[in-house]
Amino acid sequence: MDEHRLIRKVAARGDRDAADRLVRVHYDEVFRFVRRQVRDDDAALDLTQETLISMLRTIGFFDAKVASFRTWLLRIATNKIIDWYRSRARRPQAVLTLDDVEVVDATDITVGAERTQMTQRVESALSQYPTQAQQIFRLHVFGERTFAEIGEELGASNNTVKTTYYRLVLKLRKELADDFVR
Repeated sequence: MDEHRLIRKVAARGDRDAADRLVRVHYDEVFRFVRRQVRDDDAALDLTQETLISMLRTIGFFDAKVASFRTWLLRIATNKIIDWYRSRARRPQAVLTLDDVEVVDATDITVGAERTQMTQRVESALSQYPTQAQQIFRLHVFGERTFAEIGEELGASNNTVKTTYYRLVLKLRKELADDFVR
């Protein structure tokens, strides 16, 4: 059955079988998209579930003339991720002790810890910028979307998307310059 027919069935009648099919078709892609950004399996599972629940609740607002269903769904995921990072910035983070870490290879642990810290610094800095700039950055970097696709999805010109993206990247580079210098 084609995707548009499933969408209509869910929107019009709340068809559970059609909803189940939509979720099954898009689950893996949404999970991978989210996981690349949060780097935490449990959080990625939760955010994927929140995204799909939100999709089912708001499917009546989906408009195929504005964007593809995939684009619309990844936009919901992007907004969930932005909200997740904002909420994490407001609460204290748990600290791991050496007893909490299973030592396998000190080099791997060091490299992994540095990557995690850098990702957290980038995400923390990114969360301070406007939602649309975050969406553009996330869709381009993590969603591997072209500027034209992002522009179409957000209703912005290709030049606006590019300008927003590159301005944000420059601001992030300046803000995180000390973190990248060894």
